[in-house]
Amino acid sequence: MRTRAVDFGYPLWTRSVGVHVKPWGLAPFLPMPAAELCDRPVAVEQVWGRPAVAELRDRLATADGPHEMLTLLEEELMRRLCGTAGLGLVRHASSVIAATGGAVAIGDLSVAAGVSSTHLARRFKEVVGVTPKRLARTYRFAATVFAIDPAGPVDWGGLAGGAGYFDQAHFGHEFRAFTGLTPTRYVEVRRRFLREHPGHVLDGWPLPAD
Repeated sequence: MRTRAVDFGYPLWTRSVGVHVKPWGLAPFLPMPAAELCDRPVAVEQVWGRPAVAELRDRLATADGPHEMLTLLEEELMRRLCGTAGLGLVRHASSVIAATGGAVAIGDLSVAAGVSSTHLARRFKEVVGVTPKRLARTYRFAATVFAIDPAGPVDWGGLAGGAGYFDQAHFGHEFRAFTGLTPTRYVEVRRRFLREHPGHVLDGWPLPAD
């Protein structure tokens, strides 16, 4: 068996630029309904096409600095901006869901908007990719996870009740649905991370399951 040493290294510095969008914010830049991208990782090349993304990446790489990079990205987004049916309806309903942490009756949203629940769900699927009920579940679960302090004891009953779950069984079901872990196992993972990476920049974030 022959072996050899290989030298490699990382660039001395890198630059990156990105966009943070609301749940409804990506739809005006998509050439397809958002539902087609739901629950699967999608590279921007698969949405805008490889040649267009390569050209944008080259322009960003040669930009003079962060301000110029942001300007180029904004210009590209504005060029691709298109009208989206139902965007105003979905944007308003999503804002209510976010403001209440998901603790809102979906039926009340459709009544307030003057549309049927079916119409609201269809628009959400097209614009956000999921139904308003699924979005509300996501907001509620995210708020609950943020409330967990892995450094101390966790009152699971109080946490579940405060988040509006029917009982701990319902809470546990939601936890497994979103993370693939039980609540106690999730906290074990968080605590292990804190032990192995004290002072990490992600300390205090709802870290991924593994």
